[in-house]
Amino acid sequence: MNIARMRRLGRRLVELAKATENEADGPVLTPGEEAVFVDVLRHPDSAVREIQARTGFAQSHVSASVARMRERGVLETRPDPADGRRTQVRVADRTVHALFRRATSPVDEVVGAALRDPADTARAVALLAELESLLITDESHGAG
Repeated sequence: MNIARMRRLGRRLVELAKATENEADGPVLTPGEEAVFVDVLRHPDSAVREIQARTGFAQSHVSASVARMRERGVLETRPDPADGRRTQVRVADRTVHALFRRATSPVDEVVGAALRDPADTARAVALLAELESLLITDESHGAG
């Protein structure tokens, strides 16, 4: 395997993971919304200006993304208790629960749909588990 093939494999794995996304299990986001969402997930109770500074997006893009996701129930906003002029943004509890359900779902079904052969599916799932144990450590990508 070379770097190009590894990148292609990585993209395919991301495609398979994204194939599990639907509104019932959690938010389906545009790439721009996803970047804002991930920032809010990592930095709860941030102001729009703080999100803008970390993501590098224009403030108008961040504000519009937050507004759309708030309307869909993905994010919640509230006045900053320390400064009523600022608005704090956080991920809605229902979204956190939906993301947890989706993130902890076994991969067997999505891999099986891609491969169709039960023996190939079992082998691929076992290989993915082995790769995970070798490459994903608490030090490299956090627990879980």
